[in-house]
Amino acid sequence: MRNPRLAIAALLLALIAMAATSAYAGYLVIGVIAAYLDTGRFVAALILAVVFARFPHVRQGKLRTIGLLPKAARLPVMVTLLALCMGSYLSRGEMVPVAVLGLAAAIVLTFRWIRLTVVNRVTSMLFRQPGPQADRRRIDPTIIDAEFRETKD
Repeated sequence: MRNPRLAIAALLLALIAMAATSAYAGYLVIGVIAAYLDTGRFVAALILAVVFARFPHVRQGKLRTIGLLPKAARLPVMVTLLALCMGSYLSRGEMVPVAVLGLAAAIVLTFRWIRLTVVNRVTSMLFRQPGPQADRRRIDPTIIDAEFRETKD
């Protein structure tokens, strides 16, 4: 990369945009949940906090987290809540909240891939292998490296 400052600035700008989108999507979700439950935003936020909360727990000498939702159910529940809110705003004809919630759903669905890609790129940039032929198997798992030797008859 020729200009690392530009790359860092672009990464920070993308992270700020993702955080702002997620925060506004959370505000919209809490508003829709509060309207459906006929409560205030504070109570709706508390309900969502209880559903998604994770607490540390030591079990058999290992640190784990426990919560109301199992790990496999958190992502589908989040996407379902975002889809429910998108449907609510679509029925009212409001397009800006629908676009923000759609972007937030895309971020939620692709966050693991984005995180792995960014971490792999940054670590490969910072910790390069010495020499022209670096060990590519650590960087790219799709490369198969094999040695062939001829045997004498």
